[in-house]
Amino acid sequence: MTVNKKFYFLSDAHLGSVSHISSLDAERKLCRWLDAVKQDAAAIYLLGDIFDYWFEYKHVVPKGFTRLLGKLAEVTDAGVEVHFFIGNHDIWLTDYLTKECGMILHFGPLTTDIQGKKFFLAHGDGLGDESRSFQLLRKMFHSQFLRKCFSAIHPRWTVPLAHVWSNSSRESGGVQEYLGEDREYLIRFAKEKLTVAPDINYFVFGHRHILLNLPIAEQSHVVMLGDWITFFSYAVFDGETMKLEQFEF
Repeated sequence: MTVNKKFYFLSDAHLGSVSHISSLDAERKLCRWLDAVKQDAAAIYLLGDIFDYWFEYKHVVPKGFTRLLGKLAEVTDAGVEVHFFIGNHDIWLTDYLTKECGMILHFGPLTTDIQGKKFFLAHGDGLGDESRSFQLLRKMFHSQFLRKCFSAIHPRWTVPLAHVWSNSSRESGGVQEYLGEDREYLIRFAKEKLTVAPDINYFVFGHRHILLNLPIAEQSHVVMLGDWITFFSYAVFDGETMKLEQFEF
């Protein structure tokens, strides 16, 4: 690996959501961030819910996001690895982002070595959350049969329906706040994972929309990336330390 290269992690941009004052401005800001970090990035990890809704039909993808998609293609064309993890809002993708933007897709958690440290990377939905309603909803969204049924409906109906559901779900969920070490299910999941994989140094999650860099063992931390709605936050690993930052420009 090239010396002095850094590794960047970002999640939960939810582009297209009414949570943004202007989704287009948030997209432009994300493009400026990509311009800034590509200068010294060895790899960029996008850990889910970059889009508030994404569904790939055989010959159709959602309109919009042209600035971001073009910028991601530019970054990968320059030789920077960009890893895209599905979240619970952008589950329904196949190979469009790989073919058109050159990204590496991940449909589940990834355990990987980065500069001698072991990372467990995931969006975070479904890990340790024992809510029956959420688990049922997640199972439905991951069903290939239901996906085929959904794809048979014309986009003029499915896209507005998906946005209504997404926006109402976010409004009913309210602002996410840190619940404490004992009540955060992703922290409980990480601690349990350490009992079988004690060499993991960093658990990096999105999903919760909170900023957190918490040591849970002598050599292990849980990092939650915040979001690109309120915090415009990300994490950067320089080979030695992991830091949470906020992008101001």
